[in-house]
Amino acid sequence: MRICFLLKVRPDRVEEYKTRHAQVWPEMLNALRQTGWSNYSLFLRPDGLLVGYLEAENFEKCVAGMKSHPVNARWQAEMSPFFEPMPGAADDNMTPLEEVFHLD
Repeated sequence: MRICFLLKVRPDRVEEYKTRHAQVWPEMLNALRQTGWSNYSLFLRPDGLLVGYLEAENFEKCVAGMKSHPVNARWQAEMSPFFEPMPGAADDNMTPLEEVFHLD
């Protein structure tokens, strides 16, 4: 299954957000793979609009797996200040968009 979601990075933190994602911790990358995330990409517009794309057999299971992973708690604690105010953690706001077209 293909998943796409939107988040909003604070415009004043865009450059630092990009720098952090150029150096994602190896243990974070391993945790994502171990919990079923694949072909995962983030796209960032200069105003902070963040588009995420990934493929997973079961997105809810992937999110739950990461929520229980210790490295994710550390990563989210460091990354949460980068996002515009929203209820819950960034992981809680990764609401999949409805796919209305796909060219295979």
